[in-house]
Amino acid sequence: MQEMTIGQLAEAAEVNVETVRYYHRRGLLPTPPRPAGGIRRYPTAVLMRLCFIKRSQSLGFSLDEVEALLSLHDGQTCNSARAIAEHKLADVRQRIQDLSMLEAALAKLVQRCSTSKGKVSCPLIDALMDGGERTHDN
Repeated sequence: MQEMTIGQLAEAAEVNVETVRYYHRRGLLPTPPRPAGGIRRYPTAVLMRLCFIKRSQSLGFSLDEVEALLSLHDGQTCNSARAIAEHKLADVRQRIQDLSMLEAALAKLVQRCSTSKGKVSCPLIDALMDGGERTHDN
């Protein structure tokens, strides 16, 4: 692929042109020189870097973490990249654990709502009003 304008780069990476400009300001993407009276042209390597940023974000990495990973790719060690990934893995595992607990609590509340009869207050709404104190009752 030949060099691209900023619009072509954004389109190829399926992002907005303003996203490309923002990544320039953050230092995540290099800004190519502007030829006298011309338009900046981006090499394929910038598209690959932009796609890396988007893939990393889709996996849950923050832009600060992506920046750290990119700096490692730009010449530092793999051990540091592994440390960042291990930290992210621990975060993901914690979120999974938290979501599992939330799932169990919501399942219990939904079950309690389906068994409520007559003119009683809704167990789900009561639990949310009480800050979850009633979710532990059987």
